[in-house]
Amino acid sequence: MNSLQDKKSLTVLAIESSCDETACAIVRDGRTVLSNVIATQIEIHRRFGGVVPEIASRNHTLAIENVVREAIKQANVTKDDIDAIAVTYGAGLLGALLVGVNFAKALAYAWDKPLYAVSHVKGHIAGNYIDGTLEPPYLCLLVSGGHTAIVKVEDYEHITLIAQSRDDAVGEAFDKVARVLGLPYPGGPEIQKKAREGKPVFDMPVPKSSGLDDLYFSYSGLKTYVINLVHKLQQKGEELPVCDIAASFQKCAVKQLIDALELVSDATGIKKLAIAGGVSANEELRRAADGLKAKGCEVYYPKLVYCTDNAAMIASAGYYAIMSGAEQADMTLDAKATVPLK
Repeated sequence: MNSLQDKKSLTVLAIESSCDETACAIVRDGRTVLSNVIATQIEIHRRFGGVVPEIASRNHTLAIENVVREAIKQANVTKDDIDAIAVTYGAGLLGALLVGVNFAKALAYAWDKPLYAVSHVKGHIAGNYIDGTLEPPYLCLLVSGGHTAIVKVEDYEHITLIAQSRDDAVGEAFDKVARVLGLPYPGGPEIQKKAREGKPVFDMPVPKSSGLDDLYFSYSGLKTYVINLVHKLQQKGEELPVCDIAASFQKCAVKQLIDALELVSDATGIKKLAIAGGVSANEELRRAADGLKAKGCEVYYPKLVYCTDNAAMIASAGYYAIMSGAEQADMTLDAKATVPLK
């Protein structure tokens, strides 16, 4: 047991820099957000059609000190009020992660505070805890640019992988399809906007699993179908029905997710379900997941601000890591481009 577990209340400062958001948050007891500051690079990378790793790293370096200062200011705290520092160490862009990890190590050393390394995946899961009542155990559908998986959250620190994608992640597929349709980065919100104006008139392929023992996700075939459809229409000289293609793609992408989640829920008898990751902000996914409530399921999502990358979710995950007795990191902590789903 670490000494922090004995405290009645814990305030964690967290840093997140895994992709193109430089973020710092201060969270009390894993659920009460005192501040949540995010400096986004979306406009910078939009001109390139996606995130350029070296540019992302440079902009993290430029932003991180001001972001941390602003988070402390908004929370109205001093270093003496901070009990621990948490930081995303993986998964993500290695150079980007290193900026956050090194800043967090320097801060922990200068302030003489314990440092905790947090998985980006566990951070996304913890987004459901903020301002909420969700507690383990439950099933979680992870949907982001890097992951598509169903896990069982055994407790605050341990998760068991049940199914994952054999190829593309769903968020990656959204971005690639958006690019094919001529939509700007990031693709997910743009697909959603166009889908509102269209109809799912195209019958797109949904991979079929034979059951729980062979359950998987696959988005390469769906992505290829859209690419071929666009090329075919362009060769015919027809006007591209962007809104209808977006609506059809979104419906098909979501159906695969919800069908698998329902299958796992039925097979395991677990009716408490959560959705986490950037794609959890998608309105079609939320509508479809809400349909599972009619089958006796409880369905949880993070607030929209905690769906995409942020540091509040890292602070929450850090808090529960501390309370679960996780080992403190030291000054040898390094960033990792990939981390296991466990």
